[in-house]
Amino acid sequence: MAGGAFHAGVLAAVEEATGWDPRRAAVVVGTSAGSITGTSLRAGLSAADLLARAEDRPMSAAGRRLLPGVSPPQPPAVRSAARLRRPTDIGTRLARAASHPFEARPLALFAGLAPEGTVDVDFIAEAISRLAPGAWPSEPLWLCAVRERDGRLVVFGRDCQPPLPDAVAASCAIPGFFRPVRIDGEGFVDGGTHSPTNADVLVDADLDLVLVSSPMSLAGRRIRLAIDQPSRRWSRLVLEAEARRLRRRGTQVVAIQPTAEDAAVIGPNPMDPDRRAAVARQARVSALRRLERADTRERLGAIGV
Repeated sequence: MAGGAFHAGVLAAVEEATGWDPRRAAVVVGTSAGSITGTSLRAGLSAADLLARAEDRPMSAAGRRLLPGVSPPQPPAVRSAARLRRPTDIGTRLARAASHPFEARPLALFAGLAPEGTVDVDFIAEAISRLAPGAWPSEPLWLCAVRERDGRLVVFGRDCQPPLPDAVAASCAIPGFFRPVRIDGEGFVDGGTHSPTNADVLVDADLDLVLVSSPMSLAGRRIRLAIDQPSRRWSRLVLEAEARRLRRRGTQVVAIQPTAEDAAVIGPNPMDPDRRAAVARQARVSALRRLERADTRERLGAIGV
């Protein structure tokens, strides 16, 4: 919820400040809420309509044609406790991790061992089916999910192309809350367990610039006393490592992360739908300030954005 609203505010600010339409991106990568945003862009929804939708304002005529009567996805209520994994499954996954210790990141491995969520992600797949009823878009759309069996990152759209609604739902399947999504007999969960951004899947894409919208991290080094501080700091460290990999390949990186003020608006529960409008408004204002910085303008100007 908050993630999608943050993306909407950032993308609207980018277009407003630079005149560049995010729908023209050479490659769109999405993880979790970003998979919904990325699919929306490839389906033709503008950044302005993404923002209007997040703020519960009327969209343009083009946006209304793309989303006739489709409300933002709302997760159903949790009706039962998460289910413990079978001991045999836990044993198998631990044994594989021991024999292949560098294949998966610890959090991604843990996602396959943690209790299984009970909320179905069918509501996400159904919304995507109405937005993008056809095949995968012709322009590259890469959606990140983690395979439960071994904790490996799988990039749908690049590595394989299952039904698009299933790929988006898998990328959004938060472990312990949502049920894993089954694709070709394999269970998949939220790609954020590998990385909240997965920006480095673009290392070999030969791009001039990678623009990252990172709602789960935190800008700046100032200590912020909040329950989400550790997770946001971890997300920032992961993003910084990904950005270094891209820059070593000669790719410019502009990463827009929440400030302390933005994070306070997002709050401790990123699934809270009541904060969507406030988060989107705050993200737009904050991103516009970031885009006024001389170092940011220099990176964007170097490629004509």
